[in-house]
Amino acid sequence: MRIRSFHIAAGLLMGLLLTGSALADESSSQVPYGHGTDTKMHQGVIGIVLQIGAERIGDPAILYVGMVHPQGPAQQAGLQHGDEIVSVDGTTVTGKSYEQVVHMIRGEVGTVVKLGVRGENGLRELSITRVADDKLPKGTTGPHGSPAR
Repeated sequence: MRIRSFHIAAGLLMGLLLTGSALADESSSQVPYGHGTDTKMHQGVIGIVLQIGAERIGDPAILYVGMVHPQGPAQQAGLQHGDEIVSVDGTTVTGKSYEQVVHMIRGEVGTVVKLGVRGENGLRELSITRVADDKLPKGTTGPHGSPAR
């Protein structure tokens, strides 16, 4: 999938808003990503940041990978910046909110999540083992998951 400048701009804006929201939630000891009353938010992650984009205003939104942690399990499984997330564990993400998809991807540490993704290599399914959030080194990534300088 080719990412257009609109995707990048919309994704960066959403990423900044969501990151700021997650950081604010984290500092006040609330559950991240606005899950509100969901106190059983799983701590297993795969090392990605999702972005929201659309071709034109009014088109259905798509979720694509905005950043892949260079030392995370998603990178090791072959997930790449720009890949579109189309399903999680066999369930389509069409019509689901950002928060619902995040909740679907996260899970118990050590368990596997299967992502259906569409990218430069076509449609494929990746099996990714979740790790504890604190196992991913902080501050080691630059734009799009590249190593920080």
